[in-house]
Amino acid sequence: MKIMILGGDGYLGWPTAMHFSKQGHEVIVTDNFLKRRLEMEEGLSSLWPVPHLHRRSKVWKEVTGNDIIVEPNDLRNSRAVYKIMETYKPDAIVHYAEQPSAPYSMQGLERASLTQHNNVIGTLNLLFAMQAHCPEAHLVKLGTMGEYGTPNIDIEEGYITIDHNGRSDTLPFPKQPFSFYHLSKVHDSNNIMFCCKNWGLRSTDLNQGVVYGVHTDDTKLHPELGTSFHYDDIFGTVLNRFCVQAVVDHPLTVYGKGGQTRTFLNIRDTLKCVELAVTNPADEGEFRVFNQFTETFSVLQLAEIVKDACSGHGIDVKVDHIPNPRIEKEEHYYNPKNDKLLALGLYPLLLSDVLINEMVSEIGTAKDQVDHGVMLPRVKWRHH
Repeated sequence: MKIMILGGDGYLGWPTAMHFSKQGHEVIVTDNFLKRRLEMEEGLSSLWPVPHLHRRSKVWKEVTGNDIIVEPNDLRNSRAVYKIMETYKPDAIVHYAEQPSAPYSMQGLERASLTQHNNVIGTLNLLFAMQAHCPEAHLVKLGTMGEYGTPNIDIEEGYITIDHNGRSDTLPFPKQPFSFYHLSKVHDSNNIMFCCKNWGLRSTDLNQGVVYGVHTDDTKLHPELGTSFHYDDIFGTVLNRFCVQAVVDHPLTVYGKGGQTRTFLNIRDTLKCVELAVTNPADEGEFRVFNQFTETFSVLQLAEIVKDACSGHGIDVKVDHIPNPRIEKEEHYYNPKNDKLLALGLYPLLLSDVLINEMVSEIGTAKDQVDHGVMLPRVKWRHH
């Protein structure tokens, strides 16, 4: 297949590109390098240096003999998006090309606006370009479990059947997003669903949980093939941050009581899920939603898991409860479904001491690079 990865420079995008390239697919990666620019503006960086995309593509070719075509492109530029779709006419498009941080989006109007414009208008440009030049392509779009919020009922996969006043209908599951970033994902989902219904496009929305992990099989092939790894308060995800804090003897920063329960999956399972979606495409006019996660944990449970795993390394981990900068329920019902990817053949890689030990060992090699000043939350959801 001809597979285009949008956002191919990122934490998930680059490993996805290698994964499909290794299987013999023709892979084109695009990126506007916005995330790298935002990192510089915020004074943040990956725990280890990540070579630029052209360099990684060159090393990949040297190591494996396979090509990954690099095409810098900005989804916000409608003319450029039309051009690249006309040139390549991909069979599948894996769309990661969005500003990925809730805290970033909550810093004020300018960053909220950048997030929504980059994410929503970029995706809208893509949909129009697909309709014009590759309407048969299957769009695999990274959404987020954060679209749903924490309702007091089971979270179905995208849709829910409702009985109301003697009538029944299957409707999109209600959305209660957590941030302007999560709102941008909701707007994307609505736009994509409309275009599938209206134009006969086909798409799979992957509502993904929080991803953790350092390596995939391919990132280990060469030191320059690694992917980015963030542990800071803006771009770092909670389990990755906890593992870095443990290694550098910083207390684990649990927001509030730590009862917030979320979904999680290993980076290797992200690749498996995306592959299952790409190789089992949606039908013409179909907007599918898969909840993409393998396990649920509360933040405090995660902290305890990291603490227990690190005791085997002789690391005495402390847990600190700090004021929660976010507006969210700390105790709530949470039961999301994830049947569809399991039905397609996903065998989950569950969180274990082995996985945490792998992360802790790898982080340990770069512990001198850790910036201790970027782990406490600086962004408050409620501005005063």
